[in-house]
Amino acid sequence: MNIILIVSDTFRRDHLGCYGNRWISTPNLDRLARDSVVFDRAYAASFPTVPNRYDLLTGRYTYTYGCWQPLPDDEVVLPEVLGRTGYVSMHIADTPHHLEEGFHFDRGFDGWVWIRGQEHERYMTNHFDVQLPCSPQKLRNPEGVKNYLRNTRNRRYESDYFVAQTMTEAIRWLEHNYRHERFFLYVDTFDPHEPWDPPRWYVERYDPGYQGEEVIYPRYAPVDYLSPDELKHVQALYAGEVTMVDRWVGMLLQKIEDLGLFDKTVVIFTTDHGFYHGEHGLMGKTLIMDEFKGYAPLYEEVAHIPLFIRMPRGMGFRSEALVQPPDLMPTILELAGAEDPGTMHGRSLVPLLRGEKVHIRDFAVTSPTLIHGTAGALRTTITSEEWSFIYAGSGQVSGEGETRDVDGIAMKLKALGQSFGHELYHLPSDPGQKRNLFPERRDIAEGLRVRYTEFLESLGTKEEYLRYWRGL
Repeated sequence: MNIILIVSDTFRRDHLGCYGNRWISTPNLDRLARDSVVFDRAYAASFPTVPNRYDLLTGRYTYTYGCWQPLPDDEVVLPEVLGRTGYVSMHIADTPHHLEEGFHFDRGFDGWVWIRGQEHERYMTNHFDVQLPCSPQKLRNPEGVKNYLRNTRNRRYESDYFVAQTMTEAIRWLEHNYRHERFFLYVDTFDPHEPWDPPRWYVERYDPGYQGEEVIYPRYAPVDYLSPDELKHVQALYAGEVTMVDRWVGMLLQKIEDLGLFDKTVVIFTTDHGFYHGEHGLMGKTLIMDEFKGYAPLYEEVAHIPLFIRMPRGMGFRSEALVQPPDLMPTILELAGAEDPGTMHGRSLVPLLRGEKVHIRDFAVTSPTLIHGTAGALRTTITSEEWSFIYAGSGQVSGEGETRDVDGIAMKLKALGQSFGHELYHLPSDPGQKRNLFPERRDIAEGLRVRYTEFLESLGTKEEYLRYWRGL
């Protein structure tokens, strides 16, 4: 069968109607979900953007040994394995980070198209004055925003937006390639990642009459630098991007239907992580301030992700299994009848897609790379059936490390020499994670810590990284 994988970057799970949202319009993705196996407990693994793609294309928990880095030559990657089984593979993306700077995540694909100019990518050099849409103090990367505005200066119509260009390119590819005996199409759009600047009609749908500054790429920091009206508008900007993504993914889905491919094609939709819009007092997905540059805790808004898989002819039901991005490569290979390369950490979800009651794992793990030790206040989120344990390892921030783990910009993790505590939440009774039960339920936390250490050992994690995770 054919396989189409759609990744939409920074797409919050709770902004989709199929996951309970009632204020944002996502009719096309909701329709796809109705015919899909919807995974209610899918969690990000390696965090953020590039580490996630590293997981997707290798089926491994790469945060245990890798980081935001080029794809190593010795990794066994999904399109290469599919190619040995006779699949034609194509990668179409406007997400820049896994393709630029020699990162080579196109390796193994028979063809690839990169839609240029997203975010702060080095693209346009035309000299003209750039007017920022708000005070630079409210922007995470003012110079990067200026670069983005240069890159998009010639945009005139909705069809010129990046998600539109990417889905249109995928549609054109299908029109010329749908007769292949079997194909793998991987479509990766950066939207709704910031900068958030969808066409005005999308924004006005969610915040009509707003007159203030447009904070299209907010600073990653405690959210109190934004007024209540600005925060509401930021949420509307993001909601507008979500609806725009839904519209253009819907165009691709319509073409799949027009070409009669749904009866012989698996369609997968997912993301890499979410984003804080004021929850837990935070804006962003990490913390980048003058006094501290490092990681934020990975709560549900960031770690809990959408994932649904439509099998040929559709079979709509929901699964409560704990699943993660490293599971997608083994799933795709089994669906394709390809040989297991013996390198993957993930588990095939095919039994779940058949409706079988199969236990995949006891807990999911969401984490930035381990290779910098505790620099930057590294914390790992361990999610079981009931509990979310945000584990600070040794709890002491020490040393420094340079990372590109925030949108590809080199950043020195600052060490404050202060402790960061563990957090434990009972998700059924406290889904908003407002009451930290760690002081009262250290026994639960210790049990999860022990199992997590065993998990790291089973993956062959080096002792120099493991030593931070051997105690509370």
